[in-house]
Amino acid sequence: MTGEPEPAGVRCLLMRGGTSKGAYFLAGDLPADPAARDDLLLRIMGSPDPRQIDGLGGAHPLTSKVAVVSPSAGGDADVDYLFLQVAVDTAGVSDRQNCGNLLAGVGPFAVERGLVAPGDDGRTSVRIRMVNTGDLATATFPTPRGRPAYSGGARISGVPGTAAPVVIEFPPGGGPLLPTGNVRDTIAGTPVTCVDNGMPTVLIPADALGVTGYETPRELEADAALRERVEEIRLAAGPLMGLGDVGATTVPKLSLLAPPAHGGAVSTRTFIPHRCHTSIGVLGAAGVAAGLRVPGGVADGIADLPAEGDRLRVEHPTGFLDIDVRVAAHGDGPPAVTRTAVVRTARKIFDGTVFPRPAHTSPLERQDR
Repeated sequence: MTGEPEPAGVRCLLMRGGTSKGAYFLAGDLPADPAARDDLLLRIMGSPDPRQIDGLGGAHPLTSKVAVVSPSAGGDADVDYLFLQVAVDTAGVSDRQNCGNLLAGVGPFAVERGLVAPGDDGRTSVRIRMVNTGDLATATFPTPRGRPAYSGGARISGVPGTAAPVVIEFPPGGGPLLPTGNVRDTIAGTPVTCVDNGMPTVLIPADALGVTGYETPRELEADAALRERVEEIRLAAGPLMGLGDVGATTVPKLSLLAPPAHGGAVSTRTFIPHRCHTSIGVLGAAGVAAGLRVPGGVADGIADLPAEGDRLRVEHPTGFLDIDVRVAAHGDGPPAVTRTAVVRTARKIFDGTVFPRPAHTSPLERQDR
């Protein structure tokens, strides 16, 4: 016996949001100091450890995520949502990006925790401020008998079975769709289109990198030369997109584009930023879809756009994501997004108390020898 007290438990709701999984917390249940909060979250998720064997994390960026939710002080939102990406094998926590997948669970979580009263008609809409960027979203979902429903008939690729639909609508953002001011740029000798429709994203023709764009994520991750070139593009794109030095961040994302293979608008492979996504993030897909709508972008000659309507089917390694995006140009001004909406699902996995790893435990003490 060490004689040291066990760490206090923290109230937590583990949810699948879209094609990600994360731990949802009330802001008041975590330390107010960001450094203390991040240290606690690393111990809760089991980082740094490639297996995350001693915590909630699932040994992949898509399952090592955190949502911190609180009542909103602003009149244009009901709740504030801070997304934190917890690194797997390093002791890092990043707040430099949004997560549109965990966003799908924020509305139901807000009702579960009593932050928002359920609607009177069996449906509830929650206005959400994404603290990471200041952007807004409205999530609408079924709440029969005053409780979020998780069972339903909506199906999304990358998730087995069906669940209740969560309709998420994003108002137009305040920043430019084309953060470099150009429809096309050449970065590290590669043609790209840089877009920001809720997530800074660099669109790259797959064949410009010497790949087809139909490889599996594992095949792309195993290509060391490709990963090196992708990172070179990302690091150079950061300053051009107004993001500054992105060496220690996870943005911008990079999506490789190829002609659709299964009847959609385009096929994608997305780096997030060093692993290849097994599907695609909601906001990443919003960026891709907006980029497809920009005349003269790198998607010209690659994408197959529908003759009418706002909906685009973005293909990814495990299926597709349907997203409604409308882009318009006013006079001689630059193109701007006027509508973005998507249907996602979420599911409550457990609601209870999580116990973090003791603060004194070092990574060396946890390694198998």
